[in-house]
This record gives sequence, structure tokens and C-alpha cells, in this order.
Amino acid sequence: MKIIFAGTPQFAASALQALLSTSHDIIAVYTQPDRPSGRGMQLTPSPVKQLALQHGIPVFQPQTLKALEAQQELAALDADVMVVAAYGLILPKAVLDMPKLGCLNIHASLLPRWRGAAPIQRAIQAGDAETGITIMQMDVGLDTGDMLLKSSCAITPADTTQLLHDKLAELGAHAIVEALDKLEKGALQPEPQDNGLATYAAKITKAEALLDWSLNADQLSNAIRAYNPFPGAYTFLHGTQIKIWQAALVQAGSAEAGTVLSVDKHGITVACGQGALQLQVLQRPNGKAMLAAQFIQGFAINAGDRFTSA
Repeated sequence: MKIIFAGTPQFAASALQALLSTSHDIIAVYTQPDRPSGRGMQLTPSPVKQLALQHGIPVFQPQTLKALEAQQELAALDADVMVVAAYGLILPKAVLDMPKLGCLNIHASLLPRWRGAAPIQRAIQAGDAETGITIMQMDVGLDTGDMLLKSSCAITPADTTQLLHDKLAELGAHAIVEALDKLEKGALQPEPQDNGLATYAAKITKAEALLDWSLNADQLSNAIRAYNPFPGAYTFLHGTQIKIWQAALVQAGSAEAGTVLSVDKHGITVACGQGALQLQVLQRPNGKAMLAAQFIQGFAINAGDRFTSA
């Protein structure tokens, strides 16, 4: 099949790499315009663009697909199908209808749960036991199209957003190859989503990553993992903002939420609204993330101190 691939970050590049190993013909790649990146803020091509250029695939980077010129350019490619993964642009109905077999999206959740921008983070934050990939026939709604293929993945207590992202990127790559093979054979059975079961995965903000110690330890543990690597869960001690990158649930005594119960080389144990957390990897402003044993050598923390929200 003649395929247009539309995607931008590494999650999408994993899928493109898998498609390049098939017999399908990737006739064009659509990706976001180059963005400033790094300390020098140099314009940097997306991971998808970099991979496409390595393989000599034509790359298109329109600011929008709503413009008539961009739509005419896409229509002229005469694709059989368009595969979309974390592209970042809205596809108008005119574009959705252009490929002969429509547009297929690789979505990082088991739809209809976690429609929207941050399905990986929200699944971890909510304490879900599993997530996965849904290959979806795109329509004009927000992740509302018919489901074509699903592949599930357990969420372990050690999974951060980065770790789960990498698992789902690989799962999504396998799933889209399988879906396209079935599509070519006419073997895909579209399944409508139950809108009554839908949940929305709102975009992550920096403000929400401020830890509320009145929550129970499970909820805080989930939040710390969900906000790793972005934006990083944070709290305050003695007026200094401290990011928490890793923590573990522990059995400990009770005290006012946010109170430091004990400090040792293994971590800093803090009372929560219910239960306790052992903070294991921490970071000061302009510093590096450190194991607790190193962190406490340069930052005094004692039992009885209290983490706060400001």
C-alpha cells in the first residue's frame, strides 16, 4: 500500500521505523515544523523527520492542514492510507477523507479510556493496572473513531511515564504493522467506542505537579511516576523547591502530612495523608538529580521538618 505517515516525536518514529521494514511504500512523511531546541536553541528536526531523511522519504511540514494549498499537496500524493501517530496537527474532514482507506491513528491507551493529549501520564496517575495501544479509524472527533485493533500492556509499580512510553512505542509499532496487514486483506472489523466509558486525558501542566501531601501515599507515588520526566513532581522544604524523581511506598509511623519521619542513606521518609513515602531521588534548583544519600550531604533535612506547597 502507498502510505503517508504523519507524526513528530520519538513515539511516532518507532512506528515509522517498523513500517520501513515492511513491503508497504512510505510515499511521504508529514511532521511538525522544526523547533528551537537545546541550550543554543537551534532549529532541530523532529525524530520522525530525521528518520525520513535518512531513508530519502519526501518530508512535508505545513503549519496547518486547514489551508487549501496544503490539502491540494496532500491529495496529489494519492495515498491508499494515512498513518498518524502523535502528529500534533488537527486533520480536517477533507484530509481524513483523502486516502482511499482513510486515516489510522496509533493511540497510547485502551480506548475509550484516556482520549486526549496525555494518555500515558493519566493512566499512571490514576493507578490503572493496564493500558495499551488502540489502532483507530480517525474521524472528526477527539479520539472518537472506530477501534480497529487493540494491544494491552500492564502498568508496573516501577513504571514512570518515560518507561511506559518506551514500552508503548514498541507495542504501537507492532500493532500498526499488524493492522495494516489486516487492512490490506480486508480483515479488520471496526468496533464503535462506548462513549459512556470515555475518560479524558488532559494535557499535563507544570502547576499540577506540585505535590499535595494530604493525599495518600499511593496517589503521591502515582503522581511522581506520572510526572517523570515532565514536568517533574515538586515540593518545598525550608522555602527551597525540590523535585522528586523517585519514591517508594513504605511502612512507617504517622504524623502531620508532609512531616519528615526519618532520614537515612536509603531515603527520606515522609508522612502522607495516609501512609508514607520514602523519597529516593531528589533534585535542587540548578542541581543534578541525586540519590537521597548524596542529596542529604549538601542539604540538611531532619526528622520533624515538613515539606510544604510553598
